[in-house]
Amino acid sequence: MRIQILGCNGGIGGGARTTSLLVDDDVLIDAGTGVADLSLDAMAAIDHVFLTHSHLDHVACIPFLLDSVGSRRRQPLVVHGQEATLAALRQHLFNNALWPDFTCIPTAAAPYLRFEVLAPGQTQIVAGRRFHSVAVTHTVPAVGYLISNGVATFAFSGDTTSTEQFWQEVNACPDLAHVAIETSFVDAEEALAQLSGHLSPRLLAAELGKFTRNVPVYITHLMPGEDEAILAEIAQQVPGRRVHPLLRGMVFEL
Repeated sequence: MRIQILGCNGGIGGGARTTSLLVDDDVLIDAGTGVADLSLDAMAAIDHVFLTHSHLDHVACIPFLLDSVGSRRRQPLVVHGQEATLAALRQHLFNNALWPDFTCIPTAAAPYLRFEVLAPGQTQIVAGRRFHSVAVTHTVPAVGYLISNGVATFAFSGDTTSTEQFWQEVNACPDLAHVAIETSFVDAEEALAQLSGHLSPRLLAAELGKFTRNVPVYITHLMPGEDEAILAEIAQQVPGRRVHPLLRGMVFEL
């Protein structure tokens, strides 16, 4: 299993791309602006998108992907997420006002897009790979994912502030290889981090205190322009812990 980081920033500008991970050639975890760097052939090969939550920086490229390659596909793109996430997309995005409703285009019988509910705690298997949804804590209903091929597991928090279930499941994972956890703001902005459902370095240190496994930790969702300051504060808050920035273009072979 190959996981390529298409985008992992908390915003855009200066080469930053918002969240999207490509699993092998056919599955996305979130569909932020990093998807736009793919070729048309690569976009047409994507059959599934697993969403962490409904915020625009994580879903922005779904409509553009369908607009670009929907006619080249033989089956609908399947977007998985919890009911609240899919309801937000139906109401606020694919509503024929902000964007056409691709769940019935070109026809209701053969649409470009299909939604499939995946509740927290449930697992979807796609060609032998397991996508396990885990509840996290954000300003809207949100999940992280444990992505496994039966040999190793990559754990991805998505957007979260202080949370519990994610760490319980990550600690219990027998073949855990990597963990990606967000940190969006410097400690001086901790109040903003909590208000917006994110982490700061001090809050991250408290979260890592719940983490009992000795595997590499990668930091995602760094705000552009603040990334170096956030990472420097993390180094002070968790000395001795193997913590690295998640970077666009990174590839994990599992």
